[in-house]
Amino acid sequence: MGAQLKSETQDQTLVLTLSNPGMRNALGPEIYSAGIEALGAAETNPAVRSVVITGEGGTFSAGGNLHRLLANRDQDPSVQAASIEGLHNWMETIRTYPKPVIAAVEGAAAGAGFSLALMCDFVIAARDSFFVMAYSNIGLSPDGGGTWHLMSSVPRQLATEILMLGERIGADRLQALGLVNRLCEPGQALGTALTLASQLNHRAPNALTSIKELLNDAESASLNQQLASERDHFVKNLHHANAGIGISAFLSKETPRYE
Repeated sequence: MGAQLKSETQDQTLVLTLSNPGMRNALGPEIYSAGIEALGAAETNPAVRSVVITGEGGTFSAGGNLHRLLANRDQDPSVQAASIEGLHNWMETIRTYPKPVIAAVEGAAAGAGFSLALMCDFVIAARDSFFVMAYSNIGLSPDGGGTWHLMSSVPRQLATEILMLGERIGADRLQALGLVNRLCEPGQALGTALTLASQLNHRAPNALTSIKELLNDAESASLNQQLASERDHFVKNLHHANAGIGISAFLSKETPRYE
């Protein structure tokens, strides 16, 4: 069986599992389109409040399928360009998705798999997992937004080292750099991610959506623009039913049950 994206719902969390037996969950166009479709269906489903992306069989993802890339060298360049556009559309869908998205990483997160993890709002990683951008090892340059994320998260010298040398980076080092939220024991990444998802699921969905939008906007906004956005989101959320639920519950020392 080829590459596929398995989908299931656990409580209020959509779990998307990268599955490509024999190819260490290498990514491909089938997965990109399935990912966009699954997220689109869950976006309007109020029963789904968060998403976890993980990999099957103890590996997150090896990134691109090198056999497919080699075959694409014999095709018109537009073929590979279209494939990368598919990947980037999925990445942008995750980045702008109105619900929290969590990466649960076991084993390797390589190439576009590394970029995929970085695109998520939270990264949970097993202590023995590793991340690598090995494009330069095979004469290629990055895709999937890896350069954008690294340049906005770590000093230029470190981003250059990660990208040009293509060496493995342990999850513990990435946590120290602020790119991994939580470490867990091997085999526990999905369970730890679902625990985090449960915490998020009990918060007001509209507030989490606003926070994500504000964080995304802050990357390119001026201070005045960001202050205006914060004002508008605050007022909108204050007049949402969930603010009444949350404030009343806090004042009465009760647990809120958000819509």
